Amino acid sequence: MKLHQMSPAPNSVRGTKRLGRGIGSGTGKTSGKGHKGQNARSGGGVRPGFEGGQMPLIRQLPKRGFTNNWRKEYTTINVSDLEKFDNGTVVTAEMLKSKGVIAKIQPYGLKVLGNGTLTKALTVRAEKFTASAVEKINAVGGTVEVK
Repeated sequence: MKLHQMSPAPNSVRGTKRLGRGIGSGTGKTSGKGHKGQNARSGGGVRPGFEGGQMPLIRQLPKRGFTNNWRKEYTTINVSDLEKFDNGTVVTAEMLKSKGVIAKIQPYGLKVLGNGTLTKALTVRAEKFTASAVEKINAVGGTVEVK
């Protein structure tokens, strides 16, 4: 099959509505816009969210919270996620990304959290560790290396 031989499925494409072509077409005279008014005029209509001059709902609701521009974003991983690696493996953020354990490495790097259990002695290299994560890694004979 070639590109110029392709065509849409039957009845899947509708023709354009031809406005202002006589009363028999059903869209003659006012072209489906009714009589007069803002929506009948050229360039007529209102912007999305406009409520006819009434105070818009988005402005009636209170503002809440804020975005901290100086937050530090880490890629987080739990100790239980490290269970799939063999004894003696050196675990880094790049290795986790290549194995598909994490999708992307955040700007501040990797942070290891202490949720779950670990039974294998691993060397874990990361930017940050929680106290419980360090405790669990060291308890099974692994080592923690802070970059």
